[in-house]
Formats: sequence, C-alpha cells, structure tokens
Amino acid sequence: MEQRNLLLAIVLSVVILFGFNYLFPQQPLTPQPDPATSGETGAPATAGSVPSIPGVPSTGGAAVPSRDEVIGISPRLSIDTPRLTGSVALRGALIDDLILTQFKETLEEDSPNITLLSPTGSANPYFSRFGWAANPGSGVAVPDAETLWQTDGGPLAPGDPVTLSWDNGAGLVFEQVISVDDEYLFTITQRVTNSGTDAVELAPFGLVSRTGTPDILGFYILHEGPIGFLDEQLREIDYDDLKDDFQGQEVVIDHPTTGGWIGITDKYWLAALVPDQNQAVKTRFVYTQPSNQDRYQADFLYSAASVPAGGSLETTSRLFAGAKEVVKLDAYRDELGIVSFDLAVDFGWFYFLTKPLFYAIHWLNAQVGNFGVAILLLTIAVKLVFFPLANKSYKSMAKMRKLQPEMMDLRERFSEDKQRLNQEMMALYKREGANPLSGCLPILIQIPVFFALYKVMYVTIEMRHAPFFGWIHDLSAADPTTILNGFGLLPWGAPDLGLLNLLNIGVWPLLMGISMFLQQKLNPQPPDPVQAKIFLMMPIMFTFLLATFPAGLVIYWTWNNILSMAQQAIIMKRAGVPLGSGTPKQPTST
Repeated sequence: MEQRNLLLAIVLSVVILFGFNYLFPQQPLTPQPDPATSGETGAPATAGSVPSIPGVPSTGGAAVPSRDEVIGISPRLSIDTPRLTGSVALRGALIDDLILTQFKETLEEDSPNITLLSPTGSANPYFSRFGWAANPGSGVAVPDAETLWQTDGGPLAPGDPVTLSWDNGAGLVFEQVISVDDEYLFTITQRVTNSGTDAVELAPFGLVSRTGTPDILGFYILHEGPIGFLDEQLREIDYDDLKDDFQGQEVVIDHPTTGGWIGITDKYWLAALVPDQNQAVKTRFVYTQPSNQDRYQADFLYSAASVPAGGSLETTSRLFAGAKEVVKLDAYRDELGIVSFDLAVDFGWFYFLTKPLFYAIHWLNAQVGNFGVAILLLTIAVKLVFFPLANKSYKSMAKMRKLQPEMMDLRERFSEDKQRLNQEMMALYKREGANPLSGCLPILIQIPVFFALYKVMYVTIEMRHAPFFGWIHDLSAADPTTILNGFGLLPWGAPDLGLLNLLNIGVWPLLMGISMFLQQKLNPQPPDPVQAKIFLMMPIMFTFLLATFPAGLVIYWTWNNILSMAQQAIIMKRAGVPLGSGTPKQPTST
C-alpha cells in the first residue's frame, strides 16, 4: 500500500508539473505594429532621467518599411566580427542592427541567420543607445536620438575601435569610443570635454529598448522578458505583469544598485547593459503602450557629475548582445567582474545541480563530439554514483518478488480483517528483511537528475540544433518522427495538432514506453487487479506525455531504463528470482 501511494504521488507530480503546461500553455502576446503610430525617435534627456521610450515614426498610413529599407535610410558604421554582422546608426548613435552569424532560425540549409536587433522605423524596433542627461533648465544641448554623429573610421571590428563625436557648438564635445570583442560584448567609453567657461553637470546613461511583445513560450520553467541582477538580487519581470500594471500611464520599476546588469532576455538571446561595476547607478524597467503598441525599456543612469571648464568626464559601460552561451557568460563574469552574469541563463532553483550537470555534458561533448553520446555517458556516470543505493534497492525488490506467493496467501487468509492483514504483512517484511518502499528509491534518485537534465535541454543554447544519430537533428526538440508521417518515412514533418499534439508519438518515445513496460515487469507486481491495471497504464501514459519533450531527455530516460533493467536482472538472477513468471528458486549467491 505504501509503495503504491508513494509511486502514484510521484507519477501525479510529474504529470502536474509537465502535463498541464503542455495541454494549457500560456498564450504569447503578439501585437502587430501600428503603421499610423506617431512619435519621435527619442526625446531630450532631463536631469536624473533617461530619454522616453522611442516611438515608431508615422508612415502616413503606408505600410511599415522593411528592416533593410530602414537600414538603408540612415548613414551607418558597419560591424564585422566572427559572430556578429550589422551596423550602428550614426543618427542617434544607435546599436540597432545585429545579426548572429553562427545561429540560424531553423535547421534548413537556406534558413536565415538570427536577427537580434532592429532599427527604429521597422516593424519591431529593438536597439541600444548610450547618451547623457543634463540638468533641467540648464540649456545645455546634449545629443539625442536625432543627432548625426561623426566617425573617425570603420568598420567596427575586434581590435579596431571606432570613435563617434559630436560638437554641441557651445563648448562641449561628446565622444563615444566603441569597441567589440570576438564574441558579443561591446565596450562603450562615453567622454565629454568642456572647452567653455562654465562648469556643467551631466549624467551618462544607457538603455535597451524593445517595441512589440515577442512570441514567448509561456512555460513556467523559463523566464523571457526584462531581467537584471540588481542590488545583489536577480530581478525577473514578466511581460504580462507589466501589461497588467498598465493603467494608461507609464509603468516604471526602479532599483538603485552598485554593480550588476540589466536588459531583456529571450530564451536563447540577451541584450544586457553592464554599467561600471564600481559605481552606483539608478536602473529602471519601463513599459508603456501608446497606440496599443507594447514598448519596453531597461536602462541605467549614473549620478550627475560636474564637468569643469577645461575639464572632461569619462565613463565606461558595456553592452552584451548575443547568444546566452553558458561558458562565455561565465567568462565575462569572472574576467570582467560582472556579478552573477551567468544567471542570465535560467537554471532555476536547482542551479546547484543543473549547472554542474550542464558542465558535465559540455565536457563529455568536447571529448566525444556529440551531445547525445555525452548524455548516454552521463547517464552511466550517474548510475555509477548511485550504484550502492540502487543495488540495495534492487536486492530488496528481489526479496519482495520472492515473497509474492506468501503475500497472496496472507491476503486470501485475512481478506476480511485488514488490521490483521497489515500486521502479518509487516511481520513478513521484518522476518525476511524486505522493504515495501524499495521500488520507489530508484525513481526518487532519478527524478532530480531528470528535472535538472530537462532544464539543461530546455534553456541552454548549446543543446539547440545539437544532433544525435539518425533522424534526431535537434536534441532540444521533440522526436520529429510520428505515426502521422510514417515514423519519418513520409516526406513531411509532424503536423501541428494543437492540443492533439500528444498524438505525435515518435520512435524514441515509443522505445522509452517499451523500456518502461519491461522494467515494470521486473518489479513486484501489485496483487490487486485494479492496481495492476493502473500500473500497466503508466508506460502508455508516459509515452504520450514524453512525446512532446526534448528528444535528448527521452533518450536519457530510455537509456536509464535499459541500464536499470540490466542491473536489476543481474541481482534477481543471483537471488534466484525468475525474470519472467515462475516459481522463485534458491539463490545461487548472496
């Protein structure tokens, strides 16, 4: 009874945690751009504030121009790195055109590369800008989103920084020295030189702005939206929460901090601002909704500082814009002191288990050159670590199976006296040294690893488009074979059936279900026919449930079942317990 209840509780937990989100996913917010939206591309900064979220320029009712058309309008500084191509708009000094050259949207050969940032005026602007805020009423002209900057060269490439400059005609020269590394990190040194006769107060700022709510997965184990590590705490703001708080006025969530970072994250991509880690800054998450168009901004503002006559002010900040590769985020955290930058990857509450598991798979992949094989090897390593506990459990399970004839006899003899039956059963267990809960231990051991591996498969870009063998070309996606395409023999993929996607059962989920069924046959069978039928349904239920899970996770579960069966079969054979039906024999060894 105890074994049944515990196992059923485990099964129900798995079903609730995963099944609900697959059957009832949150609907992503996908507002369309309003071609007739009016608004400026930026506003002059006031003291202590970052410019308002920019709008989309009015098109007079015409169609919104394409991204390439908008890029062609503004004079630009090109960007060329091993991982990024794009440009900086010289009007406004906006980093608003970035394409990730090593990542494609799909597995198709002609698939376009991932577009990360897009300019103002296109359908969904997403960009970064650095500038200065001046005291109110001071009359100091500072560069805004319409300022046309001058450049001293280009293209912007690793080892070849570029300086942008603008003279306000009143004694102040503003400069931005922009450099980029081989990966995804821009370094922006903001400098202002005062050749006038009076001191001025200025506060440097940086912002990331996004127009339109992107398609999100809406799965509770993954955060997508505004994010930051501020005041020694990870802050994650959901798009939906900002929309819910909007009551016709701009929603602002501010956090003063020293060190940290702030930005907007997707599942695999991140645009994050990194202020000087030794200076105090004010940070904000901002949301507004002009013309029913969602607009989000993450920004920081340094404290105002005086720039004396004949003096200058210089501040260095950074922008990360690229793929959330774990190893690289860790390197930036350690080498540049960007506190907790690795938390941009949503490893969740079980970080202490999930991240080491990722690094184990990552290291094994470096040795064998295949993430799928790395998962198989990791499964063996996990089995070896827990071998003593599992061995003890399987021995106890073998004893339980040997005792089944006696247990059936007791149930028949005391079928009308439940209290006496429980007493006799407990006495039997104690006399034979058997544990009725032994069968649950292997499952309890497996569940934390299963959840951690699921997290790794789901949130890390390293698993995206990682192939295994045969028809598995993406370990982070579900098995593409299904009954509806002849298990891959017919020339089309798995159809999208909405809630009926559970019918898209591939080869690996079927193998997992078969392995689970065979493993179940090795365990002590419930004497109650109703319980037996429930347990018989479990492999079928899990086959349907895991059909939509990442293929890498299903491969792990299948391989783990096979290893468990092998270990259990050896122990049962030594204990004289038949693998199939039959009368138990005397053990040949202890």
